[in-house]
Amino acid sequence: MSEIHSIMITNRQGKTLSVQINGPENAPAIVFSNSLGTDHGMWQPQVAALKSQYRVVTYDTRGHGQSDVIENTTLQNLGEDVLDILDALNIEKAHFCGISMGGMTALWLGIYQAARFYSITVANSAAKIWTEDGWNARAEAVEANGLADLVASTHTRWFSDKFDYKNDNLAQKTIQSLADTPAQGYANACRALAKADVREKLASISIPTLIIAGSADPVTTITDGEFMQQHIQCSQFEVIDASHLSNIEQPEKFIQIFSGFVKSIQ
Repeated sequence: MSEIHSIMITNRQGKTLSVQINGPENAPAIVFSNSLGTDHGMWQPQVAALKSQYRVVTYDTRGHGQSDVIENTTLQNLGEDVLDILDALNIEKAHFCGISMGGMTALWLGIYQAARFYSITVANSAAKIWTEDGWNARAEAVEANGLADLVASTHTRWFSDKFDYKNDNLAQKTIQSLADTPAQGYANACRALAKADVREKLASISIPTLIIAGSADPVTTITDGEFMQQHIQCSQFEVIDASHLSNIEQPEKFIQIFSGFVKSIQ
């Protein structure tokens, strides 16, 4: 079978995750992981560009999109969900690319489950994002008031001033996906990020690692990317002229850098 649009898998906690598969079944696998407050749809340009040569897997991170909201979420849970998806699809080994929250998932997988991956790509992320107090305060605010305030201001964090996000269909869909994210799912992910800190473990990553930063990213900065590169031995660092969602703001450049990296490994 060359293309499956969407399936539901059950993770080790007995909860349901929404997974999408495109491309030939016997091709090398690539898994893409979404950012906080988005869903699998944010990867549309990358899926379209790569599905002829790869088995491309996207999924809605727990608490996002069509996946279950799961209490007491940790970074380890986010990583184990990926392993459960690979097992459900009978994928022994894959390339993994995550952005923002998905980038932290990539780091966890590179540290603790490297044998399952040819490579990891850490886009617009950091070994520690923001502060524990900041994330916990945001979680409480979202639980109390919903996501409307964040939706209204999110374009200032996700996209740079020079990007015409109002006339970009995918950018608009991605902002809408934030509006559609369950408030409790978003809050649970905030609490996972509050505790997530892998700075002391970066040196243990031994598989090929691509680090991508956005030159105008106010959330996860070039300095964050440089820190990861300095501590991960088999890593390369690229900067894209974009803000936080570089794969949407500069899809062609993102695909060029990422596909070149993946091809260099095989």
